Formats: sequence, structure tokens, C-alpha cells
Amino acid sequence: MATLTQEAYTNSKGTPEEPMIDVRNLVKRFAVGEGEVTVLKNISFQVNRGEFLSIVGPSGSGKSTLINMFTGIDRPSEGEIEVGGTKIDEMNEGQLARWRGQNLGLVFQFFQLLPALSLVDNVILPMDFANKFERKERRERAIELLNTVGLAEHADKLPSMVSGGQQQRAAIARALANDPPLIVGDEPTGNLDSASSERMVELFFQLVEEGKTLIMVTHDQEIARRTPRMIEIADGEIVRDEDIRRITL
Repeated sequence: MATLTQEAYTNSKGTPEEPMIDVRNLVKRFAVGEGEVTVLKNISFQVNRGEFLSIVGPSGSGKSTLINMFTGIDRPSEGEIEVGGTKIDEMNEGQLARWRGQNLGLVFQFFQLLPALSLVDNVILPMDFANKFERKERRERAIELLNTVGLAEHADKLPSMVSGGQQQRAAIARALANDPPLIVGDEPTGNLDSASSERMVELFFQLVEEGKTLIMVTHDQEIARRTPRMIEIADGEIVRDEDIRRITL
């Protein structure tokens, strides 16, 4: 299939919409000994608001490095990155931390819930850090989010007291705590059994239906083929960009 173009997406008035993510000529190099290795090689692509995109590729291809770029976890060596119209490659660390708290929800393969906090307190934590919502509203919102992912009855349990699939659902609730427009998952189903993985994917589709933009790095080709758009990376380059919604005339 052809690479996605800006003209492929228009709003109800027929004019192009501003993309959620705009990556232009992105290069990332890492120092190795006395030399360096180029992990991402002149990558450019856009992701529009409300898209569900999967990123696939072999181990070491640059998938996680790529999402670290547009989540502000790492810095590009060259190129530009805009997320929601904001040039995050020009921000300092303090600005990035505040920006992530307001605009981004992250879901990781190994959950990364704080083990000494209950599930509900894990979900409250991002609201505390970003000073989002009134303090008295935060627990109520956290319970509502846990209910959304089917965990309200486990709200006061520690992560160690629930299953891996339940911990991952709690991690999704935490990612939604500040109502971010963008959700990014780095192998979010990679540590789950097939039933739990299926439930995660169903939750992701539900979030996209509610207007979130969702990007998921996955090694699971079967899951990736279910997403409306899939980008494949090999040796630091985009080798395939497929959008099943694109109609070729």
C-alpha cells in the first residue's frame, strides 16, 4: 500500500486536519565506544487525531527508540517532532515533564505500578503530579476509571494482589487519569496471556472510539493487523506504512 499522505484525512468541511503527531526527517544516533550507531534514519510520518496505529518490526529495529522520541523520553539527534501542534524537541526537561502530564498517557509491558500503593492510589498519582482536577475529586475519578476497565472492586488492593492482566488494566486507567489526548503503549500486551491481550485490544479500540489517539508498539503481528494502520520499521527505517481505510481510486 502507498504511504499515508496528509490528503488522506480531512475534517467535515473537507480541509486537512492538523495531525496529532508530525515527525520530520528524524535521526537518532547513540555513542558506542569511540564511534556511534544510527538507530533511526531520516524518518518522517504523521498520525492524525483519533487514529489507532501499531508499530511493528524485529527486535533492535528502532521501534521503542521511535516512541521515546515523540513521547519526549529521549531527544532526536536531527529532525523535528510536533505533538498536538507543540514542538517537543525544543522543550527543556521541566517543560517536557509538564507537557507529558497534561497530554500523554503511557502504558508499558511490565505495568510499572508502584508496588506499595493500591491500584486506586496508582491512578491518583498522575493527577497529584500534574495538579489536575480538584483534590477531593481525584479519588472519585480514579474509581470511575478503574470501573471503566473492570477493576473498581479491586481498587484498594495492592498490585501484587491481582493478576498480570488486571495490573495492565490498572495501568491503562492510570494512563487515562489526566484525560490525555494521546495514549502510547510500548508492548502493552507482551507480558499477558491471550485472553488478557484480547481484553487490552478491545479497551484500546474503545478508547479510540471515544476520540483518543492511540499508538502501540507490538511484536504481535496478529494484533497489529487488526489496527486500522500499521507502520513497519526495519534497520531504523520505515519499510511499510499500511492504512486499511485508505481508498485507492
